[in-house]
Amino acid sequence: MNDTTSNDMTSAPASTRYTLWQLVRYMLALGTWGFGGPVALAGYMYRDLVERRGWISESDYKEGLALAQLMPGPLAAQLAIYLGYVHHRVIGATVAGLAFVLPSFFMVVALGAAYVAYGGIGWMQAVFYGVGAAVIGIIAMSAYKLTTKNIGKDKLLWAIFLVSAAVTVITKSEVVWVFLGAGVLVWLWRAPPKFGRNLHSFAAPIAAWFALDTIDWHKLGQIGAYFAYAGTFVFGSGLAIVPFLYGGVVKEYAWLTDRQFVDAVAVAMITPGPVVITTGFIGYLVGGFWGAVVAAIATFVPCYLFTILPAPYFKKYGKRRGIVAFVDGVTAAAIGAITGAVIVIGQRSITDWVSAALAVITIAVLWRFKKFPEPVIVLIAALAGLVLYPLLGHH
Repeated sequence: MNDTTSNDMTSAPASTRYTLWQLVRYMLALGTWGFGGPVALAGYMYRDLVERRGWISESDYKEGLALAQLMPGPLAAQLAIYLGYVHHRVIGATVAGLAFVLPSFFMVVALGAAYVAYGGIGWMQAVFYGVGAAVIGIIAMSAYKLTTKNIGKDKLLWAIFLVSAAVTVITKSEVVWVFLGAGVLVWLWRAPPKFGRNLHSFAAPIAAWFALDTIDWHKLGQIGAYFAYAGTFVFGSGLAIVPFLYGGVVKEYAWLTDRQFVDAVAVAMITPGPVVITTGFIGYLVGGFWGAVVAAIATFVPCYLFTILPAPYFKKYGKRRGIVAFVDGVTAAAIGAITGAVIVIGQRSITDWVSAALAVITIAVLWRFKKFPEPVIVLIAALAGLVLYPLLGHH
């Protein structure tokens, strides 16, 4: 697997393959139509930018995925920022990130306004019933593809994958030490280091983590501080932020009721783009439009900084055997965590035989028709939910 890395680099296209504007258009489209959560979005970026268009080399993509896993914050948004960085540096990272996040932000603000105006959304639960089940199928297929592509027959990576999946299922959260430990383990196993400066690239951002939870003005200040804290400490998939937010938004601050919180997660699932954008919806319910703006900015700024600050080190040292081994280990742990998350979220989304059947049908369709567009599946699942949910005696 390591041999291909250098080949990828030699054949990697120069930045002439595409313009920054083309990348921005792609990210806007993905932010508008990209359903299925972080894993699926990362999968679309691989399919479209590496396989189909050849804009990004395989090794650059893998580096971006590993960096997004290592640094806290939403996976898909960080990967988008990193892919913008690859050929267009900070400007590319900034506009690619904004293009990816803005469409879903405007959608959740509009839904938030409707939600506040009409006092809770009954039909949304019906839609979520269908979409939640289909999304599990989509994520399960993405996890399967990532596993077969990145882990192959490597026994050490398989062991890491299984441990990471088990930890995620048991703790129902992502444990950063599993990612870091996996990276270090593969690094020591494959390329025992001559200790030096290889690791300083990971140390720099860590110092910034603890400096964010200090603001405490009025509610906007609270929202800003809390969501910056959430954006700073949540690793891996955007779905990992859900249990974390529940603790703060419902239990600690009592900004929302249980029911409102579940609806907020439903909104994140039925809108495309990064799942973390649920913070915009929660912000809207707590503090209106500016609450949404503050919550979204506070969640995404840490992840933006955590991507562009280490990126130059990743580009400079990323080809070294030690770093490649470290990246492979982290990637295996990340894919394990994602697979575990399928089970955790599945337990919440699949509540009866009908939703289980919807999930299985989704997997079957994606398995049989490789190119079947996910948004179509999500739409059909939403309609199925609207029809079936009331018939099953829910109201």
